[in-house]
Amino acid sequence: MEIIFYSTKRYDKECFNLLNEKYHHKLRFVEDRLTPETVDLIKQEFVVCAFVNDVLDQTVLSLLAQRGVKLIALRCAGFDNVDLNAAKQYNIKVIRVGSYSPNSVAEHALCLMLALNRKVYTSYNRVKSGNFSIDGLLGFDFSGKTIGIIGTGKIGSILSQTTQAMGMRVIAYDPIKNPECEKLGVEYVDIDTVFSQSDVISLHCPLNSNTKHLINSSALEKMKDSVMLINTSRGAVIDTCAVVEALKTNKIGYLGLDVYENEQGMFFEDLSCQTIQDDVFTSLLSFSNVLITSHQGFFTENALENIANTTLMNIQKFENGIDLSNDELY
Repeated sequence: MEIIFYSTKRYDKECFNLLNEKYHHKLRFVEDRLTPETVDLIKQEFVVCAFVNDVLDQTVLSLLAQRGVKLIALRCAGFDNVDLNAAKQYNIKVIRVGSYSPNSVAEHALCLMLALNRKVYTSYNRVKSGNFSIDGLLGFDFSGKTIGIIGTGKIGSILSQTTQAMGMRVIAYDPIKNPECEKLGVEYVDIDTVFSQSDVISLHCPLNSNTKHLINSSALEKMKDSVMLINTSRGAVIDTCAVVEALKTNKIGYLGLDVYENEQGMFFEDLSCQTIQDDVFTSLLSFSNVLITSHQGFFTENALENIANTTLMNIQKFENGIDLSNDELY
């Protein structure tokens, strides 16, 4: 099967080429994001492999259909960038990697929590410049604190277990309760209770019409002063402008982001020689209690291997007419 990969980096090529030795697909990699302007990069491929910031709206899907594309293979779990109704209209199948390494994202969320609390980034920069003062680096014990987890799928469940082992009280909100979390003793509560009782709030929900800007000015007003907010899910779950205002008043005392609602064209790219034009993002960078990473929560050797293997295996199943119900989106 001939496949074109959009939004690729060196590590994508290396991992997919290595795993493809047992599948023998014909792979072609381009660095460009998939947009209406880059559809013309497709030659004779019937399969498009896309990533989180590729555009898969009705316009693009219509253009893909005109070029004979039959399958979109998302090498990620999220699919908020795909117009599934349009895909169905144009008879383009959409598959994803439902679970590649939930541990990687859960561990990254924990990493953000620990680094923010103990101000590791500030301490590191001080020591590099010969400043060994610990003034201003005061943290707190997570043990005895309450963490509110919004979204208790596999990632949220793993973080629940980890933080519970640290001595934290774990409360959670999810329309569908996870039996594994209930076995752990996680307290399911309504979302307002998560907002009002949590010292730390970690987001692990998908982005959809119900969760877009879930964290807005109204939600922030219900939270404790100096709350720690962690987002490793999707950027638009947070209303960033409202969060900036909450940072100014210390309603948010610690902010850890691995995603950003306007990250397209910025995250995954080297812009070190350019001036960032996003004023909201540069405003976030001005706060000493904000830690931002560039959508790297998934980025482990285990995850890359699982993503590549599942993607290539599903494409082979599609080619052979085998059922794809586990990873098919419609």
